[in-house]
Parts: sequence; C-alpha cells; structure tokens
Amino acid sequence: MLMWRYTYLIFALLVILSSCAPAQLSSGHVQKVGLLVPDTIDDQVWGTKGYKGLLRIQAKFGAEVFYREGVNSKAATAHAVKQFHEKGVTLIFGHGSEYGEYFDEIAGQYPDVHFVFFNGEAKKKNVTSFNLQGHAMGFFGGMVAGHMTKTNNIGVIAAFEWQPEVDGFFEGALYENENAHVDVEYVQNWDDINTALEIAERMIADGVDVIYPAGDKFSVPIIEKMKEYGLYAIGYVTDQSDLGERTVLTSTVQHVDALYELVAQKFIDGELTSGTTYVDFQDGVVELGAFSPLVDESFQQKMTKAIERYKKTGKLPNE
Repeated sequence: MLMWRYTYLIFALLVILSSCAPAQLSSGHVQKVGLLVPDTIDDQVWGTKGYKGLLRIQAKFGAEVFYREGVNSKAATAHAVKQFHEKGVTLIFGHGSEYGEYFDEIAGQYPDVHFVFFNGEAKKKNVTSFNLQGHAMGFFGGMVAGHMTKTNNIGVIAAFEWQPEVDGFFEGALYENENAHVDVEYVQNWDDINTALEIAERMIADGVDVIYPAGDKFSVPIIEKMKEYGLYAIGYVTDQSDLGERTVLTSTVQHVDALYELVAQKFIDGELTSGTTYVDFQDGVVELGAFSPLVDESFQQKMTKAIERYKKTGKLPNE
C-alpha cells in the first residue's frame, strides 16, 4: 500500500510539472509565437506589417500566436515576455529597434526562448537582430522623385535623423536631378500625425510637389494630403499605390511580413543563429513597389536595370 501511494505521488508530480513546462517544438512546427509592438498594429505601415507577419506564421505553421500593443518600455516588455513565457511561447518578436536594449536585459532569464528584433545589434546568445537595409531603397525612391518633380522642390518628412533611407533618398534625388532642392525635416516620432501634417502644409506652400513620408502613422495622412493638392508622394514600407496611383509614384517596400515567415522556418529547422543579420534587395525582402502610370516607361526600364545591377553587384548608380 505504501509503495502504491509513493508511485501515485510521483505520477501526480510528473503531471503537474509537465503542465507547467513551456511548450517545446514538435517536429516541423513552431507551437507558440509572440509579438510585441511599441504602438499599434493598425498604422497601415510598420506595425501592420509585423502583425501580418505573425498571421503568416499562424497560417503556414499552424502556430498559436499572441501579441501585445503599446509595449514601449523596459518594464512593459519584461511584463509581456513573462506572460508569453507562462503561455509556453518559445519565439518572441520585438517589432522595432528599441527591443534590442530591452531583450539584452531579460534574455538571460529565458534560455528556452529565442528573441528577435529589427534594426539593431544583438548581443545575447538567444537574441537575433534582422537589419532591413534602407539606404538603397531610399536612393531608388529619391531617383523617382527627382525624375518626376516639376518644381525641383522635393520634401522628406522622416521620424528620426538616423534613418538610412533618408540619406539614400537625398542622394538619389540629386543624382537623378542635379537641380533638385531636397528639404528634409524630422518629426522626432514615428506616429505624430499633427506635426507631420503641419510640416507637409509648410512644404507645399514652399512649392514642394513630391514628399517622401518616412514614418509610420503619418505616412498615409500625408499621402492623402498630397492627393488633395494633386501632388506626388513616394510610399513608405508598404506598397501604397492603392492610396492613389496618380499620387503615389512608387513605394520603398520592406517585406517584413515575409521575413517573419522566414525567421520562423529557420527557428523550426534549428538554423536561427544569434547575432545581427542584414537583408536587402538581394534577399527579396526590400524592393520598389508598383510605378504610377504617370512615370514614363523608359524611366521605369532605367530603374529596373539599376535595381538589377544593384542586386548583382551591390553598387548604386552613383558608384
């Protein structure tokens, strides 16, 4: 009787421990994936791309997915990661560069979780950063703006000074049109629509006829503003030609959603390494979107050749 009770207690303990343990990968599947977004998944640009990536993982791999919005501090990140871990999540995406700092502090507490973030430097063994190269896409977008401007006044409304696509856009516009004047202003926020629209109104009053809105929430409102005035825009992060093909000349596209699926596949195959990885046109993650019918065919062909050359050699037209 004593032996039977002892065996029963061991069995009960094993059941309890197995129910509390984080879910592990089964062959060919990732079971639970989490996404942290600093603001919202409804911005129609960066945040939406991350959410679509999460849904792609759910659809392709049958994963159970979780997400949290407004996770924009160390404390909020630590709390959300703890909740995910308790649910058995083993792959967590932090949708932004700010998560590099946050993950660096907490990754050691969760050795059974792999953390992924974007556009930064990964330091821990269970953390990976994917850096989407922005300089070339900005350069090609700038070429289109330089070609299509009628006033030779082009505007860039960006979030922060460190965005590589901004320098690229500036260089591309001047390469294509040496007479162009490029006015660059910064909102100091990805999502401040009011400030961005005030800048846009000021630029329009100064004769700017093409604007590159390199931000999240304010990208779409600025394109709608340019449409009101019958002016042009270059789309940002997603192909925004659906906002008006006679307004959006082209878009600088980053297929972040496709990258999510690629990362999940690498995780499943045991090939998701730590450290920093760079992706660009050559990886099929960055591209120019559809051209407006207003962009002449000969220039479109010129752009296509320039992009193909860049894919093969890594050299921009000014190199």
